[in-house]
Amino acid sequence: MEYIPVQNTELNTLLSSVYELTGGRELDAAVRKVEDALGVNFEDREVAAFLKCARYWQDRFGSIGKYPSEYEKAEYLVEQWKGFPDFARSIAEVSERCMAAFKSLVFRNALAMYESLLDNSLTGAKDGDLLMRIGRCYKAVGEYDKALQQLDAANQIKKENAEIIAELADCYSLVGETKYSKAFFREAFFINPEAVNLPGIESVMICRLVEKLRGMGFEGARLAQWLPVYGVLYNVLNIKRELRPLEYGKLRQSIYTIEMEMRDNPQKKEASLPRLVNRYFWLIDHYRMTSEGREKIDEVMLKIRELSPALYEEYTK
Repeated sequence: MEYIPVQNTELNTLLSSVYELTGGRELDAAVRKVEDALGVNFEDREVAAFLKCARYWQDRFGSIGKYPSEYEKAEYLVEQWKGFPDFARSIAEVSERCMAAFKSLVFRNALAMYESLLDNSLTGAKDGDLLMRIGRCYKAVGEYDKALQQLDAANQIKKENAEIIAELADCYSLVGETKYSKAFFREAFFINPEAVNLPGIESVMICRLVEKLRGMGFEGARLAQWLPVYGVLYNVLNIKRELRPLEYGKLRQSIYTIEMEMRDNPQKKEASLPRLVNRYFWLIDHYRMTSEGREKIDEVMLKIRELSPALYEEYTK
């Protein structure tokens, strides 16, 4: 539960200044400001929580020198952020504005490190990865227009990259462009659901879907594989499009390959089922959009019913 501090105008003004310094990448100055103002007797819980968080990050910034390159330093910071929410929850009194300040501290530092590599980076796929990381940092600090610009550039360099497309989808969700968001998420989860960085996704609709699946017992790679299936069943990933001829051919081929894998290796059925069902959904949508004969749709529906009567019932209700 988020800590709600007692109202104290003087203390609140102090903390606002402290959080501004922290988010502006001046953590040591922020700590000094608190210590100078309050001495060593810290009675306020929010102040105590801030100092615990500050020590957490001072330790990590103190360790950053062991990484030789700016890229490795930035990767280290981003990786360390993943464990910080659990640390903050263990303290219990960390306020929302405190979390936001430290998020800005971490990602603005990582952003500066990534951007320092732009002029020296190689062309091609590596540029796409770097631009994605820069876009992700802008997203983390709430500069969504800049995030979209960087992620779109990354997407132009690295076509059909599920991780980049999912980040684009997330940004569109955060700026209220729901239609674009759903379309891009659907593409990303079709290409490679396990490549999507689910812990970094902030979209409310996807976060709710993830929590729903966790409540059903899904975790890890299994959750990622089933997410696009339930995204369709729960009408979340409901923006469809007609496939181009080459895409249609690839879809049919991938369906055939998975069907043969499941026939020859029945023990792989559980792992392959969500990939196959999701492709059946795409095929059905394509048939509906191109006004194909009803018999083709019925043929695919029959396959779904044979594979999983429960999924068939959920899909057709």
